[in-house]
Amino acid sequence: MIYENEYTGGVIMYRNLEAELVRNGLNRSDLAECLEVSYGTISAKMNGKYEFTLSEAIKIKNKFFSDLSIEYLFEKYETKIKQVE
Repeated sequence: MIYENEYTGGVIMYRNLEAELVRNGLNRSDLAECLEVSYGTISAKMNGKYEFTLSEAIKIKNKFFSDLSIEYLFEKYETKIKQVE
């Protein structure tokens, strides 16, 4: 079976946060170091398995993106995986 992504419901993604990381030469490892958690934990949060806490969001914003709003950085985009025959 083949699966394709469709942006309508399912896994939560933080596309703005991911884009700002790239724009600023940062990556998920930088977030992990900032929050003192593993890379796997950050990946799980970025892929929607777990939510960022408010204190984590504030810490990320203050350290890396002081000029951007938390609402923008942590806007949720949903992705649905659909089966293609």
